[in-house]
Amino acid sequence: MKQVIDIGLPSIGQPFSWAVKAGGLLFTTHGPVRSDGSIDTGPIEQQTRLTLENIRRAVTAAGGHMCDVAQVLIYMTDEMDMPVIDRVYREFFEAPYPNRSSMAVRGLVAPGMRVEMVVYAAIAS
Repeated sequence: MKQVIDIGLPSIGQPFSWAVKAGGLLFTTHGPVRSDGSIDTGPIEQQTRLTLENIRRAVTAAGGHMCDVAQVLIYMTDEMDMPVIDRVYREFFEAPYPNRSSMAVRGLVAPGMRVEMVVYAAIAS
C-alpha cells in the first residue's frame, strides 16, 4: 500500500504527490521549488542546492537519511552545468554515492528551470 508523504511544499496544481512511500521505498521528484510553490530560475548552483534541499526534506519526512538514497536521476537543460551540479551534489551525498544517471534534456516544465531530480530511497518502516 502506498503512503503519500507530506513534505511541507504546497500543491502546484498538477496530478502528482511530492513523495510517495511504498514497500519500504521512497519515490520523489524535485526541482528548484521554493516553499511558497514558486520556481527558482536563478543560477544553476542555486537551483541545484534548492532541489537537493527539497530532496533531503522528502527523505527526512519519510523517516530516512540521505545515505538511504539508492538512485538519483538528474535532468538538466545544459550539460555544461554538470560540474556545478556535481559540486553541490557532494554537499548532500558522500561515498558510497547513490547510483546515478544524468541527462541533458531540451526543456523542463517551467521556463527558466534548469534542473530536476528523481530519487529512489530504501527506507525501513
